[in-house]
Amino acid sequence: MWTSPTLLHHMLTLSTLFCYHFPVPATHSYHHGNLRQALLKAAIALIREVGPQGFTLREVARRAGVSHNAPYRHFKNRDELLAEVAAEGFERLTKFMEESASRGASPLERFQLSGRGYIRFALQFPEHFAVMFDEPSVLPASAHCKEAAARAFAALLGFVSDSQQAGALPTGDPQMFALMAWSVVHGVAKLAVSGHLPFTSQSDVLEFGASLTNALGLGIVQAAGSVSPEQIQ
Repeated sequence: MWTSPTLLHHMLTLSTLFCYHFPVPATHSYHHGNLRQALLKAAIALIREVGPQGFTLREVARRAGVSHNAPYRHFKNRDELLAEVAAEGFERLTKFMEESASRGASPLERFQLSGRGYIRFALQFPEHFAVMFDEPSVLPASAHCKEAAARAFAALLGFVSDSQQAGALPTGDPQMFALMAWSVVHGVAKLAVSGHLPFTSQSDVLEFGASLTNALGLGIVQAAGSVSPEQIQ
């Protein structure tokens, strides 16, 4: 019969062998702060394959390697998760427009370059772009999304206002001019992302977009008649 020290020795030996030969499987660290990011990453990958319309929370959970109930810890339904993807997109859009505009030497050039940033964002993040503008239900689903969208438009509005104050664009409602500019660059972005433009490279698409924003500035000026075309060169 084993004495207590002998029994203890054998128990320690067995436990050591168990640890070395039968390691405990690693578990996903998707709890707390990691789960939300894992779900967003899985959602974007799914949108890339099936688009926002084919999107389901259950499939996102499966791809993230978590239970089908796990997404509900952060999002009450699919629209809330899509709204978070859209919010991330609007934040990136604002950053792209501002970074592109920062290269301009004048207010008007910054306004025109912001359009280039818009198109470049759409080409680089087509999944976000699709959710932002092809899923109208996501905007009211999240205050974060609405705020991010408002900041993106406010950035464009600021470039228009600065150009007006510099005398490079005519006076008038800056929101109307911003809507004109948005319509132009969004049309180019949408056509480019869907493969409906006859260009083979991103740089060609961006140059085409730049030509349109320059033409838009000229058109606004000539229509208003208050600034000479030379001022937008």
